Amino acid sequence: MSEIGKVETQFQTIATPENPFVFRSGASLDHVEIAYETYGTLNADRSNVILLFHALSGSQHAAGFNPAVGGTSFWTPECENGWWDLFIGKGKALDTEKYFIICANYLGGCYGSTGPSSLNPATGKRYGSAFPNITVNDIVRSQALLLDRLGIGKLLAVVGPSTGGLSCVTFATLFPDRVRLVIPLATGVKTTVLNRIILLEQILAIENDPLFRSGEYYESGAPETGLALARMISHKTFVHLDAIERRASKEVVQPEDRFSWYQAHDHVESYMLHQGKKFTDRFDANTYLRICEMWSRYDPVIESGANDSVELFSRSREAGHQYLVFSIDEDYCFYPEEQAALVEQLKGAQVPHLYLTVHSEKGHDSFLLEPELYTPHIQVMLRNASEAAG
Repeated sequence: MSEIGKVETQFQTIATPENPFVFRSGASLDHVEIAYETYGTLNADRSNVILLFHALSGSQHAAGFNPAVGGTSFWTPECENGWWDLFIGKGKALDTEKYFIICANYLGGCYGSTGPSSLNPATGKRYGSAFPNITVNDIVRSQALLLDRLGIGKLLAVVGPSTGGLSCVTFATLFPDRVRLVIPLATGVKTTVLNRIILLEQILAIENDPLFRSGEYYESGAPETGLALARMISHKTFVHLDAIERRASKEVVQPEDRFSWYQAHDHVESYMLHQGKKFTDRFDANTYLRICEMWSRYDPVIESGANDSVELFSRSREAGHQYLVFSIDEDYCFYPEEQAALVEQLKGAQVPHLYLTVHSEKGHDSFLLEPELYTPHIQVMLRNASEAAG
C-alpha cells in the first residue's frame, strides 16, 4: 500500500439551476459535480497549492489507496492504487510535506464527476448522448470553479502529463493570474494530423459497435467490443513496442481469443486483447468518445480565445510564469517534435522556460514509471516558485 495510505474521493457541486455550467458549445447543465482528491496540507496563506490534471483514461485518484468511489460503476481493482503514486508523497516530486495537491476527474468523466453515465436529474435516466460535447476549455473552467468553491485563488503550479498537459497549458493561458509555475509533461501544443487520425479510428471503433446504439446503451449493454478495440488502437502508442513484447511474454494465449474465424496465436495478440477487454470494465464508452473529441479538436489559441500563439503566451510572460517542459525521446503518442513546437511558441512570446528531454525505453509511459528522471527538476522548479511567491 502507498505511504499515503487510504484516501477518499470528495465531491463538489459547481453548477446549480440558479447558476448553470455553460459549455463552450453553448449547451448548459443545471447540476454538475466534480470528483476530486487532495494530498498534503493546505498552508495558512493557501500559497502551496498544486493542481494536477490527469491523462485521457485517468481519474482523480492520483495517490494512495482508494477501494471505492460512490457514483460510479467503473471503479475496478485496477483503479484502487493512485496513478501517480510514484510522484506524490513525502520527498517525492510533489512533496506532500510541502505542498497541497488537488487532482479532479474531468467534467464528462466516469469516476464521479458529472458525465454521460451520470443520472440526469430531469429524466432520472443516464445522460447518454444528451451529455454535451466537451473541450479542454470546459475542463479547465470547471476545475477553476472547483478551486473557487475551495477558496483557492492562486496556484503555486499546474501540472499535467499527456492529455493532462493540454489542460495544464490552457489553464495557464486562460487564467494567467491564477498560477506561477506550469509543468506540462509529454504533451503537445496542438493536436497533430497523426493523432487526429488515430483518434478517429478509435471513435469509429466505438460508433460501429452494434451495441453502441448512438450512445443509448446503459440499459441494453455496453459496446465492449468497440471500446476494447479503441483501447487497443491507443495502447500501442502509450507503451514502447519493445515493452509490449516484454510484457506480452508473460501472457498465455486464451481459448476465448478467437473471432469468427481467426484464432489469436501469439503472446502479443493475446496481450493486446487482454488490455482491451479489461479496459471495458473500468471505463465508459461515451466518456471515451467525449475525451477523444476533446483531444482531436484541441488548439490552445482557440481554447483560450487568443488571436495567435504570440498573444496567447504573452499572457504567461506578463503574468510572470515559468514553464518546465518535459519531452520523452521514445514517445510515440506525443512525439518530441510536439514539445519542441510548444517551446518555440514560448520562445516567440519570450516566456521563461526550461526544456528537458528524458531518455527512456519505456515510451510515453515513462512519465508514469520513472520518477527518478523527472523528480529532481520538478523539485527545484517548485522550490524556486515557492521562494519567489514568498
